[in-house]
Amino acid sequence: MPEDKWTSDEMMTIAASRLLKDGDICFVGIGLPSAAANLARATHAPDVVLIYESGTIGAKPNVLPLSIGDGELAETADVVVSTPEIFRYWLQGGRVDVGFLGAAQLDRYGNINTTVIGDYHSPKVRLPGAGGAPEIATCAGEVFVILRQSPRTFVNKLAFVTSAGHADGGNWRDDAGLPGKGPTAVITDIGILRPQPESRELVMTDLHPGFSMADAEAATGWPLQRAATCVESPRPNVEELGALRDLKERTARAHANG
Repeated sequence: MPEDKWTSDEMMTIAASRLLKDGDICFVGIGLPSAAANLARATHAPDVVLIYESGTIGAKPNVLPLSIGDGELAETADVVVSTPEIFRYWLQGGRVDVGFLGAAQLDRYGNINTTVIGDYHSPKVRLPGAGGAPEIATCAGEVFVILRQSPRTFVNKLAFVTSAGHADGGNWRDDAGLPGKGPTAVITDIGILRPQPESRELVMTDLHPGFSMADAEAATGWPLQRAATCVESPRPNVEELGALRDLKERTARAHANG
């Protein structure tokens, strides 16, 4: 694809990667979060420290890992520690700046479902489950969530709350004594949503090029509000697109061979 054209998934990944700052300590999930975090490391944030749930600290994978147990992570990490140490010392100890999570469903307050679709005891779909996401959502300094936006993923009421965002809104996190800020940005293929300062309801703050507020509203299962200062996301540049496509191509070749 020409470098003046991009897909909505590429725009989403690039927009998410831009939110990471150089030097951030980031607890990152597999899939879309890992792609965005490793793109940041390949472009503007070479010193971002990536932590994966399996105990790898400072992982620098050349290709995207298939799972937290992918050998690429351990082989390229600064150090590998036990999973209890990752959670107790690093995460619960307040040493993680950003938790980067994916989701199957999300509601207006940034609560996440990765457990079931439908009734818990007789679900339509059983999802992968919690993993370390509830602890990351609780203890990381802040949380970024990345997922594609549609009425099936952005729902008015979750079938199951796997990882708490801002619960029912307001000062719930502070009242509950949770140490982290919770979700501060939700990045989608349409734009970026952030919580309102008081209600904590997610509002549209950025729209990606080619998308309108009407597109965002149609893809959301609640009456989505637009921030007063909603802006257009900067278009991907040549470096970002090139780095992302190289990463995806290397990954495809590596996985095809083994």
